[in-house]
Amino acid sequence: MANDKARTGAETAGDKKGILLESGTNEFEIVEFSIGNVHYGINVAKVREVIQRAPVTAMPQAHPYIDGLFTLRGKAIPLVNLPRCLNVQSSGEAKNVIVTDINNYGIAFLVENVSRIHRISWKDMEPSPEVGDQSRVVGIVKMSDRIVLLLDFETIIAEINPEINAKLTTVEEATTDTKSLRADVHVVVAEDSAMLRDLLVTTLHDSGYRFVRDFSNGQDAWEYLRNLAAKDGPIENHVGVIVSDVEMPKMDGHRMLKLVRDNERLHEVPFVLFSSLINEEMRLKGESLGASGQISKPEISQLIGLLDHLIFGKPLKKPNEY
Repeated sequence: MANDKARTGAETAGDKKGILLESGTNEFEIVEFSIGNVHYGINVAKVREVIQRAPVTAMPQAHPYIDGLFTLRGKAIPLVNLPRCLNVQSSGEAKNVIVTDINNYGIAFLVENVSRIHRISWKDMEPSPEVGDQSRVVGIVKMSDRIVLLLDFETIIAEINPEINAKLTTVEEATTDTKSLRADVHVVVAEDSAMLRDLLVTTLHDSGYRFVRDFSNGQDAWEYLRNLAAKDGPIENHVGVIVSDVEMPKMDGHRMLKLVRDNERLHEVPFVLFSSLINEEMRLKGESLGASGQISKPEISQLIGLLDHLIFGKPLKKPNEY
């Protein structure tokens, strides 16, 4: 990657671990890449490695974004043609491949050029302007001479893999008594992806959680929670549980979790991290900050079960029982 190519190896792994294990710093790292004259970014925590383009085997009736499969260390990996997916004209040959692990799903993205890694604060990431219903950009980072667009890779994967959408919308039918219990619980949701946020809120409503207040970033969610903390009466009358993504503009989920746990009124409120970044290192960080539970997207059934456990004391099912 230009002068930073070497950092995709051992140095990047060390940097990533350091970032992940720091507590509530509100910082993250992005891998910057380009297609044509447009610069994009992806969270380092989602990147397994960057490789040169490899030969692929075409798959019959594959999604139009998929070029085919290639083998990496004995595992077949789907390759998404990102220029085609984004409908962006490439200025040259797309030669780099970003191999990712998102939502426990190994998938790779073909890009034109991977340039470098940046460490930035979530507060410097601004929400994407509303420029269209199908925008795949969740945030922008302003550099001195360019703008880097942070892509909504979860939405792209959900478009390619219908199983992701199914897991986000399929839950066990609740009994009338269970829905009655859930009906009075106030849920606060923070999720930057518009598609995933809508699916999550709709699924919570369908499950009986009628009172759901959702936000597209951690900063707005925290301001709302801080205002609730200033109200009179038991805090559970105002907020019963918080569900948050990890990576979001302005303030990430870990920083918001730290602020909640440091707040005298809010520190006992159940706080669940629901993110595509839940891996071993991220789980350690969430535990150190006081997360009540952590569920990897898109396992919405497990999330609903965990909420019932935290709020009502219901026994947890094993993941394979959902």
